[in-house]
Amino acid sequence: MTELHDLRPSPGSHRNRKRVGRGPGSGTGKTSGRGQKGQKARSGASIPAGFEGGQMPLQRRIPKGGFTPLNRVEYEVVNVRTLQEMEDTDVSPRVLQARSLIGSGKVKLKILGTGDLSRAVHVHAHAFSASAREKIEAAGGSATVIGTDTDA
Repeated sequence: MTELHDLRPSPGSHRNRKRVGRGPGSGTGKTSGRGQKGQKARSGASIPAGFEGGQMPLQRRIPKGGFTPLNRVEYEVVNVRTLQEMEDTDVSPRVLQARSLIGSGKVKLKILGTGDLSRAVHVHAHAFSASAREKIEAAGGSATVIGTDTDA
């Protein structure tokens, strides 16, 4: 039975570390593979990422741009085409979440108008595009906005 003191790596799977600075015959003597003088040849040399030798780095030369609005509203989107494929006649964020068509429910739901709808569907969502509302109502369904005073 093998024991801990008998364990060895498979032949050829492990290479010994390079021992630098061990004389001219080793191939890495004298300067130990660091070349001649300079910042990188010194001990303790660690140059931060993006450092350009004192020149103003690119990250600081390029102007800042854009901004993130504090009151941005993110929506999960579902198209009218998806409503057509579902067999439900009453569609709400909970139903869509149960069918894994939208995520956790922390984001609001918006219905968009891509596709066609040929049957009456009663949809409850936080927002509707104009074309989606038009298609839902033309098919005999209803588009109810939730998140206002009367939640569905």
